[in-house]
Amino acid sequence: MKLNKINECLWEIPRSGAMNVPGMIFASQRMIDHILREKAAEQVANVASLPGIVGRSLAMPDIHWGYGFPIGGVAAFGVEDGVISPGGIGYDINCGVRLLRTNLEKKDLEKKVSALIEALFSNIPSGVGSTGKINLSLDEVKLVLEKGASWAVSRGYGDKDDLEYVEEKGAMPGADSSAASKRALERGREQLGTLGAGNHFLEMQVVDRVFDKEAAETFGLREGQVTVMVHTGSRGLGYQICDDYISYLQDAVRKYGFSLPDRQLVCAPVNSQEGKKYYSAMAGAANYAWANRQIITHWVRETMMRTLGASPKELGVEIVYDVAHNIGKFEEHAGKKLFVHRKGATRAFSRNHKDIPARYKQAGQPVIVPGTMGTESYVLLGTEEAMKQTWGSSCHGAGRMMSRTQALKLERGQEVSRKLEASGITVRSDSWKTLAEEAPAAYKDVGEVAGVCEAAGIAKKVARMKPLGVIKG
Repeated sequence: MKLNKINECLWEIPRSGAMNVPGMIFASQRMIDHILREKAAEQVANVASLPGIVGRSLAMPDIHWGYGFPIGGVAAFGVEDGVISPGGIGYDINCGVRLLRTNLEKKDLEKKVSALIEALFSNIPSGVGSTGKINLSLDEVKLVLEKGASWAVSRGYGDKDDLEYVEEKGAMPGADSSAASKRALERGREQLGTLGAGNHFLEMQVVDRVFDKEAAETFGLREGQVTVMVHTGSRGLGYQICDDYISYLQDAVRKYGFSLPDRQLVCAPVNSQEGKKYYSAMAGAANYAWANRQIITHWVRETMMRTLGASPKELGVEIVYDVAHNIGKFEEHAGKKLFVHRKGATRAFSRNHKDIPARYKQAGQPVIVPGTMGTESYVLLGTEEAMKQTWGSSCHGAGRMMSRTQALKLERGQEVSRKLEASGITVRSDSWKTLAEEAPAAYKDVGEVAGVCEAAGIAKKVARMKPLGVIKG
């Protein structure tokens, strides 16, 4: 595939063949070689051929191969002539991350990290197919889909102040539970308050470096401070909704006469009956994910109070921000209403944007970028350049360098655990296989990913956190 190097961190796929717009990949030289080998760049070009795409087909530096769209892909479509595609949002709808700050310093947890991780592991269900401590009726599941995180707050899981620091305040408009299949609703009955498996985790961290003191102070972050990161999504409910609509929209492809370079790019016009129905179901799954992270936040607070014998005021566990990584949104850019797909990408709106919390208006939106086990994570800041170049988007994490099958051949889970413990990181998981699949070597260098975003101007480094202990499903 032909690539034009624009600068040290930006590469263009020139428009050719069926492409309606060029492709643009944010990556270092070292990254681009892997991206080409993995054929993720071909997926960027395929997305550029979809009807009604606006500007460019984009990929963040954590790009890797995914279903239809690459993971790390961003694409905006005209509302009147564009499409909505389940492959552009992904199976784990609103897989996202929430960062919690505390009043604790690392020294306050001296010799207590292991006990705290053990307590969190016991209190927050995790693992493949894990079910939680909450068993809902189907009618209650429907309410979760329509009300999101506010449903959790109304049931005593946190308080209303939490919602101010959640993207969309934890509830996307337009969600309709009737658009979800009975099978999807059934899968959602017992999975609220669960981490799941794969790359999902709960991590106890310490802020070890601040890059932008003013922004860090705005976000309530300081060096030496203990933070908690929660990474999970809409679980089996979201997966089922995606799977249902990939099948359902096959007929729409034929009905509207779309010629697709990849059948995984199944889609429907944004304004069609089929497109609207998928959006309503997808928004419901996104709301379920925000309720899920809200409940886990409540249990983190409870567990820390009980284990450390501290009051809520002493702990001061508050939400820095909660961002979605896999989602589709109606947004206004340069005065035009668009439908923006972000799949493995984070919204990164700049200062004074109407959709970010009042407390952050003068700084910009926090962009939460998790690393992988044993590596650092970052808080970045949305920029004006992101608004101009990427529809206000940035990276979402480290991004895989190898498949889970390849990772299993690299190292046994017991060895991964031993190395993490030897480096001072407490780790708990119900599966050695998961630890092997999620070994740090299976991922890109998250510092390099964050560095490319900063060099390109689409995000700015604010703070770096290093892990103290981690729970994997």
